Amino acid sequence: MAEKDVATMKIAPKVWKNGELIDWNDARIHVMSHVVNYGSSVFEGIRCYNTSRGSAVFRLKEHIRRLMNSAKIYRMEPKFSVEEVCEATVNLIRESGLDSCYIRPVIFRGLDEENPSFGVFGMLNPIHTYIAMWQWGKYLGEEALENGIDVCVSSWNRITSNSMPAMAKAGANYMNSQLIKMEAKLGGFAEGIALDDRGYVSEGSGENIFIVNGGKLYTPPLGASILPGITRDSVVQIAREMGIEVIETTIQRSALYLADELFFTGTAAEISPIRSVDRISIGSGKRGELTKAIQDEFFAIIDARRPAPNNADWLTFVHDTGEKKTAVA
Repeated sequence: MAEKDVATMKIAPKVWKNGELIDWNDARIHVMSHVVNYGSSVFEGIRCYNTSRGSAVFRLKEHIRRLMNSAKIYRMEPKFSVEEVCEATVNLIRESGLDSCYIRPVIFRGLDEENPSFGVFGMLNPIHTYIAMWQWGKYLGEEALENGIDVCVSSWNRITSNSMPAMAKAGANYMNSQLIKMEAKLGGFAEGIALDDRGYVSEGSGENIFIVNGGKLYTPPLGASILPGITRDSVVQIAREMGIEVIETTIQRSALYLADELFFTGTAAEISPIRSVDRISIGSGKRGELTKAIQDEFFAIIDARRPAPNNADWLTFVHDTGEKKTAVA
């Protein structure tokens, strides 16, 4: 990719690699790296928003803690702490000149070219930590947040927790996600919903899911082969603050068709309404009132126009003026 293409696509020209900044074009690895052959990576997706009070990263610390937890599960030991990666992320945004961006930190097993190790056992391979970022619009389309999307129930089951840890946001897990996504897109849908090995609703290819019925929110529990989503947790907290009951429980496939409202949550998808499942219209066939109410509160928080639940620090401002920046009520 030429430098002019990087600028046109609004990709940050620098990448953070193991404590130093390198050019985007220099962020390369050997084809025999462990991660290429065996999928040994963990990563995060984080958004920096251009808020009413300046650029701010949404729940940065929570994302980086989850990144480190994912690495720990896979016995990876990066050389950097949560605080160091958070600081590196903010500094890279400043360096990039982007007011808003999608942030991709990734930790993976590479290749020691002087003493190469090629087998499945990867603990002899060096651990690398990178951060890249670029501007990215609405993951499911600009109109999805208002009009909703059409989805299907996938024929591919979600991975089980005793075969691969669903709590870890690992690159290898997303081979399963790719099958779900490709099947959905080829079938004319925007996204797919996966069931778990028992036939209960799990999640989308890269999103958690919520059902609205009778003014209550229902969502699969964390033990149901789902990723513990940061946006999922944000919605749970926002809904409870609004006085909406949130019930974490197993959900049958047929309950999707009978829901008053459905929506996905995720860093990329944010809060995206679902208007049909398997070509069965959900509720009125458009974004529901409760979904919109939660969206409004969510986007007010990320725009720094109101505080997060319990006055939590959900925004890390990129440019520190010396003034304590908290969202105002």
